[in-house]
Amino acid sequence: MKTPPAPRKKQRLLPNLFRTTAFKLTAVYLVIFTLFAGFVLGYVAWNARNLLDDQIRSTIDAEIRGLAEQQRVGGIRRLVSIIERRSRGPGASLYLVTTPLGERLVGNVEALQPGALDQPGESEIEYARSGDSLDQPSRAIVRVFMLPAGFRLLVGRDVEERERLGVVIRRAAGWSLLLVFVLGCFASWFVARRVLKRIDDMTETAHSIMEGDLKGRLAIAGTGDELDRLALNLNAMLDRIGELMAGMQEVSDNIAHDLKTPLTRLRNRAEEALRTAGTPDELRAALDASIDEADNLIRVFNALLMIARLETGRINESMAELDLSEIVSGMAELYEPLAEEAGLSIESQVEPELRLSGNRELIGQALANLIDNALKYGQPTGEARPLVRIAAERVDGQIALSVADHGAGIPEADRGRVLERFVRLDQSRTKPGFGLGLSLAAGVVRLHGGQLRLEDNEPGLRVVMLLPAAPPKPVETMADEPPPPSTAQPNPAGLQTA
Repeated sequence: MKTPPAPRKKQRLLPNLFRTTAFKLTAVYLVIFTLFAGFVLGYVAWNARNLLDDQIRSTIDAEIRGLAEQQRVGGIRRLVSIIERRSRGPGASLYLVTTPLGERLVGNVEALQPGALDQPGESEIEYARSGDSLDQPSRAIVRVFMLPAGFRLLVGRDVEERERLGVVIRRAAGWSLLLVFVLGCFASWFVARRVLKRIDDMTETAHSIMEGDLKGRLAIAGTGDELDRLALNLNAMLDRIGELMAGMQEVSDNIAHDLKTPLTRLRNRAEEALRTAGTPDELRAALDASIDEADNLIRVFNALLMIARLETGRINESMAELDLSEIVSGMAELYEPLAEEAGLSIESQVEPELRLSGNRELIGQALANLIDNALKYGQPTGEARPLVRIAAERVDGQIALSVADHGAGIPEADRGRVLERFVRLDQSRTKPGFGLGLSLAAGVVRLHGGQLRLEDNEPGLRVVMLLPAAPPKPVETMADEPPPPSTAQPNPAGLQTA
């Protein structure tokens, strides 16, 4: 008893979304991009800070050089006068002149951190301007310069602009990274949701197919991405499976329909022999007829088995290079007596050296089926010319093997249908056979990578098997032969020996 499929649990969107490859990849890209953006912003902020510090140092150096020149020309009094005037002006410059004892003479700096004037040179210190609160000191880059007689000169620049720039950059970096993170999360969710929806659709279709709906197919978005290519390949696979299933169903129906008659006939003959046959000769005749009927059934099942093997391609290992011209000539000679018995004649036109890679037995069987059909259905129509013609020739790099007759032919609308198994047209049902000859020939041609065509012979039918020809062998010349060994005697005639 077939177990019904278990009911599918409804998948939760969010956990599945986080487990998708698209979401994980997008998250990894987001982290990498965020780190890269943070590095770029940090590098820009660091360079901007260094640039401002260099500008401050250049300004301080220029002012110190100017003040030193003024002190050299006018002494300490002139220097104090200039600094007092500059200290009253607006700006970020800082000035301070102290006595050798550290007492403030002039300047706009009210307080310094301890030890700021002890060592000459550049430093970054905390300070408070005149009139500012000492509880909230500012920062500045200053340079201490030693004057004659122990006086000290401090010149500096406030770094408030640098600090404001740093705050602006940090705020912009924070908002930028937050925006990148939010947009990245949204992009991850959007991309993963789209991919997950397509995967869920494929899963639903797969479940419906497993439940028996073989007509279901995966949806194609039309984007040409990897999911579309996967869906196209899976749909092609499902089409092939559907064709095989339909073929199996059709074969089963045809076997049940077309083999019922010979089996019934076999049983009736055996039953009649048991009921009426009284002499050994009558019993032998009944047994002979039963054996003939059984042989026909065995041939049918052998043909079905051969067609199944051809469709699965399980006999590719028996391929070898062979001469089709020899096969065709031998087959035409074999069927000449049978053609004469049927009141027909066979004419063959075969090009020499038609080589291909294939299975000799299968190609011979396919050709025999076509010739047998031509003899059965190509009955004479009063024409004097030969009625069955076998030809083999090269056509555009292929080998065209054809069998033509001048019988009733096959209507164009039925030429595709007669290649199926057990298909027989109404006008041929009075002839012996089971409708497997053309199907077997088509399978042989497909196995060899060729094509079977049914054409109008005007009148009659022309069946053409197009088979790929084997590549020509390289022509061996004397120059291709290996040179004689060094121990050989020289040839006075100058020719190589075999």
